[in-house]
Amino acid sequence: MGRGITERGMMRRGLGLCAGALLVACSPQPAAEASPAAEATETTVHPVSGLKVIPLTVTGRGGTHRFRVEVADTPEAQRKGLMFRTELPDGEGMIFPYDGTTAQSFWMKNTPLPLDIIYVGPDGRISNIGAMAEPYSLEPVYSVGPVLGVLELRGGLAAELGIEPGDKVEW
Repeated sequence: MGRGITERGMMRRGLGLCAGALLVACSPQPAAEASPAAEATETTVHPVSGLKVIPLTVTGRGGTHRFRVEVADTPEAQRKGLMFRTELPDGEGMIFPYDGTTAQSFWMKNTPLPLDIIYVGPDGRISNIGAMAEPYSLEPVYSVGPVLGVLELRGGLAAELGIEPGDKVEW
């Protein structure tokens, strides 16, 4: 008998090749380098407040506007907010997340900057805007109904960018 490959031998060889291919396919692959887009969405910490900073987008008839916002997600951070801050760049802000079941009101105690206080309803859309809230004022600025979040931006920025009630806010 010759040394030819039998049908059984061919099957063994085929199975061996398949197993080898599976091992290579299941091997850990080198980690891909982070893309600039991925880096832009990474969470960071704000140098002044120490709060987490995340991306936030407002989309509406005025276009799409991207911000990096501090997240005031603890009672302490919400009480302090932007008090005592003397600067708020146009691409930054602060978001106060809520559960979407209750109305909210904000005041400007100890806040030297005028702010736009933007109330985001349970549907993720802006319900109302307290534009150019007066620095240091103790007068409350109320939401119209329950809110999922309150976004604070530099005073006047919402009008400059065409941000208005009905615009979608995502964070």
